[in-house]
Amino acid sequence: MSETETIVTRFAPSPTGYLHIGGARTALFNWLYARGRGGKFLLRIEDTDRARSTPEATEAILQGLTWLGLDWDGEPVSQFERRDRHAEVAREMLARGGAYRCFSTTDEIAAWREAHPREPFVSPWRDADPDSFPDAPFAIRLRAPRDGETVIHDAVQGDVTVANDQLDDLILLRSDGTPTYMLAVVVDDHDMGVTHVIRGDDHLTNTARQIQVYQAMDWPLPSFAHIPLIHGEDGKKLSKRHGAVGLHEFAALGYPPEAMRNYLARLGWSHGDDELFDDAQARDWFDLSGVGRAPARLDFKKLEHVSSHHIGGMDSNRLMAALDDFLQASGQPVLSDLQRDRIVASSEVLREKAKTLPQLLDQARFAMIERPVEVDEKALKALDPAGLDMLGTLTAAVQNVSWSREELEASAQAVASDKGVGLGKIAAPLRAALAGRTSTPSVFDMMMALGRDETLARLRDQTKTAG
Repeated sequence: MSETETIVTRFAPSPTGYLHIGGARTALFNWLYARGRGGKFLLRIEDTDRARSTPEATEAILQGLTWLGLDWDGEPVSQFERRDRHAEVAREMLARGGAYRCFSTTDEIAAWREAHPREPFVSPWRDADPDSFPDAPFAIRLRAPRDGETVIHDAVQGDVTVANDQLDDLILLRSDGTPTYMLAVVVDDHDMGVTHVIRGDDHLTNTARQIQVYQAMDWPLPSFAHIPLIHGEDGKKLSKRHGAVGLHEFAALGYPPEAMRNYLARLGWSHGDDELFDDAQARDWFDLSGVGRAPARLDFKKLEHVSSHHIGGMDSNRLMAALDDFLQASGQPVLSDLQRDRIVASSEVLREKAKTLPQLLDQARFAMIERPVEVDEKALKALDPAGLDMLGTLTAAVQNVSWSREELEASAQAVASDKGVGLGKIAAPLRAALAGRTSTPSVFDMMMALGRDETLARLRDQTKTAG
């Protein structure tokens, strides 16, 4: 392609189920390649399998891509709605001599394949005299070359050579007039101006056949790049037994989309030793030369590391938006305005240790619960008479101080010194009273997030109960 030609990539999922994590990565690679070069990223829904394609699956794909943050140019294209165009190309190939009528029945073809299990099917109608054509339905087959080779110049796999005598004359248009997937893909990619076909290497065997369709129509070939599949941590093909495999499952597990983009970009592609990066860097750096040939392995520990990095870098607005999306994806209730205010007030400390959004919400539980605080069995041990005595003294000490972390720490330290104990001895009952559990953020961070009135009310609840 010329230096001035616009790069056009596409993502073409089949709407037969959820958006697989492998499909999401393919979409990301196409998006990065186009966006990093000022090109276009198109979306085509390959819905020709009417028995399995559903509107619900199409909507799930669109929602998944939107959640992942991948925008596309123009409206999504329905492959099924272009069936007349596909049939038109098949008939044009027939008129040009690049295709022929095949009257072989399904039973005849099955019998031939049974008798010749290791040979590609060669239709007896390929070179038949038109005068011998019966008055019967026929399929249109590609008149593929029978000698020589078809070479796939692949940006990832290198040159892949296929002997033409190992390929049969693929059906372009079935006898009922419906186009095949192999024809539809080529016609759509050509008509949409796709310059780079970036897809999983499970499509590599189809590419030689598709190249022959391009050549039969004298159409320019796009650049091909077949990326390796994603395997589980055990090195086997990714499946449900490995845990989450659908993009929606990762959203429901609380991995934010920016973390997923970062992690998926590194899953089979590398830029030196860079592991953590933002979208701008990914767009600038991404190139097909950095994609490896070996299958990538899904590693949840690495994903958590990447997720922790991106959660830690969120500002309050982005954090709250991410939490809203997570709660929706996991089917949980929305946050109240009060809960949101408290989480924002403690967001800096909450982000420090959280690897996922559920972990962050777990740490933020103190901000989300209402009075009276229910104290679990482990935390209840700190609310013994000595602990409650310290809480009563601390309540009196802080009710009139300026509500700053420095003043609160100084007051707690003074009470601990007066009681002849370390600060930890007062922190334990304080943590139990404020959060009802032993694992929480700093007690002073909780006090700052809850504010004076709520903090004092929670402390008084416990001391009154004791009294």
